[in-house]
Amino acid sequence: MDYSWKIYALTTVALFLKLLTNSIIQGYYRLKTKSFTMAEDAAFFAKSEPTKEDNHIAVLVQKIFRNDLENIPIFLFLLIGYILLNSWAEGTAAYASLFVFSRIAHTIAYLKQAQPWRHLAYDLGIAVMFALSGHIVHSVLTSI
Repeated sequence: MDYSWKIYALTTVALFLKLLTNSIIQGYYRLKTKSFTMAEDAAFFAKSEPTKEDNHIAVLVQKIFRNDLENIPIFLFLLIGYILLNSWAEGTAAYASLFVFSRIAHTIAYLKQAQPWRHLAYDLGIAVMFALSGHIVHSVLTSI
């Protein structure tokens, strides 16, 4: 298997684990505070009535999930395009590492409500996607 595809596979696993961590954090705080807004969840997990408001951390994690789902799939598709165009293998490792770092840093900063770090982590991920896009366009246009 090509080095770039190995990096892609590891990146996908790392991002999956990052998303799974979101779920674990959200579930932990809901269980800890017994704050479930869905009636069936409240009945099953807390043996109580649903709460009117969700736990503050659970709400933050929902926002983190939404942001992840707006960015991670696009990055993975761009990385596939980059690899399929036989681009620089070390570039794959650099882009993937920076993006995974940016998403983890974004999550930590979001949970700690730490600006400007959250914004800077987000911007790093966007910059990686712009750079990948630039390399893809360059590769396509120079091969015509």
